[in-house]
Amino acid sequence: MEPSGSDETGHPGTRSSGGHPTAGPGGGQRPRGGGDAATAPGAGGKGRRRQERRELTRAALLGAAEKLWAERGIHGASLDDVAAAAGLTKGAVYSNFAGKTDLLLALLERYTRERIGTEICDELRDAAKPLGERFEQAGRIYARRLGGDDARLLALLLVEFWLYGMRDYAAGWRLADWYAERREVIARRLSPADGVDTEQRAALAMAVDFGLAFQHLLDPEGVPAELYATGMRLVLADALDGGEAPGT
Repeated sequence: MEPSGSDETGHPGTRSSGGHPTAGPGGGQRPRGGGDAATAPGAGGKGRRRQERRELTRAALLGAAEKLWAERGIHGASLDDVAAAAGLTKGAVYSNFAGKTDLLLALLERYTRERIGTEICDELRDAAKPLGERFEQAGRIYARRLGGDDARLLALLLVEFWLYGMRDYAAGWRLADWYAERREVIARRLSPADGVDTEQRAALAMAVDFGLAFQHLLDPEGVPAELYATGMRLVLADALDGGEAPGT
């Protein structure tokens, strides 16, 4: 529960005790009807500001958790640590998330909105371009992604999520759902071919995407990021519009 004296943002705030209505002028109860807070002038603006503060608080907590969990591991950074890194109270965490697993799932949802694991599909599906050109372009995009500042952090977090899911039954099921959702997005853009259904090809495509990244980040010379184009061609070439069997 949130400590008394702080609102859902984790900063000092005020509230009526015991959940009773706030006393009006002269100690009387606030009148209902036309003077109700819901219809009072400016009530909508206050509600919007409150929602904006809440969104900023959630974003600060997610950012702090992302950084700490990548550096220390999920089990190595407590919710107290996350709150402190965000400059908030632990009460702010529990006002926005049910606990560590809920915070982890919120991070996964953010990655879903950012299309992690599916962002190159559009390039491969561009039937206006020759298939070979599509794979080459996808490889260049993948290499730029792995060369960015966030690549190492994201790889560490994905490994941490997997480890946490292997140890926590409920988190494991939700993590499995997240991977399934990523596979479905990819599979919808493919066609069955050579007796391999689209879901299976999507699983192989994700294995290339994530697995190559993990190897490249440890050994960039031995496993160049551009190898992505070759891997995706082997897995997806005959399942894309205008595709042909690899090697033809």
